[in-house]
Amino acid sequence: MDDHTPTQRLSFKKGKFIAGGVVALVLMYVLSQSFFYAEPGYIYHVRTVTGNEAVVTEIGYKFYPFGRYNSWKRAMTVQAVSGSSQDAITSEKDSNNASASLPPLSIMFLDQVDAHAQATVRFSIPSDEESFLKLAHEYRSPENLLRTALLPVFKETLQANASLMTAEEYYAGGRTEFNSEFENQMRNGIYLVKREEVSVNSGRLASGTANVALGTEQEEYGEDDKTVFVVQKVLDETGQPRRKQQRFTDYGITVVSALVTDIKPNQKFIERMQLKQKASADRAIAREQRVQEEEQRLLAIARGEREVAERQAQAKVDQIQKTTEAQTEKQLAITRAEKLKAEAEIQRETAEINLEKAKIEAQTQRTLAEAEAYQKQVILEADNALAQKLEAEIKIQQLWAEAYAKRQVPTNVFGGGSGGDGAPVGNDYETKAFMQLLTLDAAKRLNYDRDLVKD
Repeated sequence: MDDHTPTQRLSFKKGKFIAGGVVALVLMYVLSQSFFYAEPGYIYHVRTVTGNEAVVTEIGYKFYPFGRYNSWKRAMTVQAVSGSSQDAITSEKDSNNASASLPPLSIMFLDQVDAHAQATVRFSIPSDEESFLKLAHEYRSPENLLRTALLPVFKETLQANASLMTAEEYYAGGRTEFNSEFENQMRNGIYLVKREEVSVNSGRLASGTANVALGTEQEEYGEDDKTVFVVQKVLDETGQPRRKQQRFTDYGITVVSALVTDIKPNQKFIERMQLKQKASADRAIAREQRVQEEEQRLLAIARGEREVAERQAQAKVDQIQKTTEAQTEKQLAITRAEKLKAEAEIQRETAEINLEKAKIEAQTQRTLAEAEAYQKQVILEADNALAQKLEAEIKIQQLWAEAYAKRQVPTNVFGGGSGGDGAPVGNDYETKAFMQLLTLDAAKRLNYDRDLVKD
């Protein structure tokens, strides 16, 4: 039989329940102090109650019996950005032990122009156990690493990088070089430099016009030399630039990226740059106007040359045409002259031929005349020109007979006898006698003898 009363049995059950709860709580506490979950992108430094250390890089639950651990993000970011709401980045938020944000950092360029720079540098911590434990022993937490190592290096390097060039060089095209040198010095160390003032020749000399006596031979004036600041890198024995090594590299930390996102100079420099921009714009406009005027001048010259060329070409065409016409006229004149000369030559030859022909004909006529005269002479000498004389006599008598037959006389002639004084009265006898006298006179004139000559 059970000697316990119901009250005792109830108390015993309650005690067992409480003991079970206590054991469960203790077990939960032990488990909560012995396991943690390793997130991706982190490295964990684990210390156990036995004094052992471990580096956890794998994702998942890890056992650390009643120990401690620190989470280190594989990549840490240091940035100097504007704190205004428009520049805030809300796409991802890092815990305070993974990044450090600063206001825009004040820097000084080589030409003593101050500015506010915005930049971002991302560091990668080592993942091998030896290097990571060395880093963890030195800085103990990511906050200490950011505060005592990465932030000072970030500031020092950015300010040292600004002293390598002037603000005018930066805004005149040196932005890329500035960014490249910043990343180079963040990775490999800061250059050891020395600043020097150097006098250089400006190369821009001007001539005055104040001295009228000198005319165009004015003396040169102006600042031939100017003083500039030059940063010389200190070189080692091999000729390589000497550097101040980055201390974080001793712990295996590397620079993933280094970016300079914005630099805003002081207001005076901005006003000066605005004046330079205006002057540059004015010069550009003046240059364009000068180019335009030059183009107009060249256009006018080209147009004039074109007109001159056209006139010369037209004159040349006219000259060629006139020369051609003159040559044609000359050739025509030569042709006409040659034609006339040929015609004259032909006429001369024809005249010579005709002359020779005339001479021959004249010679022939003369020969014929001489032959005919000789013939007549022979005939005349042979019969005393009887035939000619008879022919002449016949013609004379014929003429007188015809004249006598045609005379106009009255039918009846009165006073047919001679007058008492012996004057002719115009009878037939007297007429016959008169005709005989005329015949004798003609024969006398013909100088021939009617009588036949007897041998």
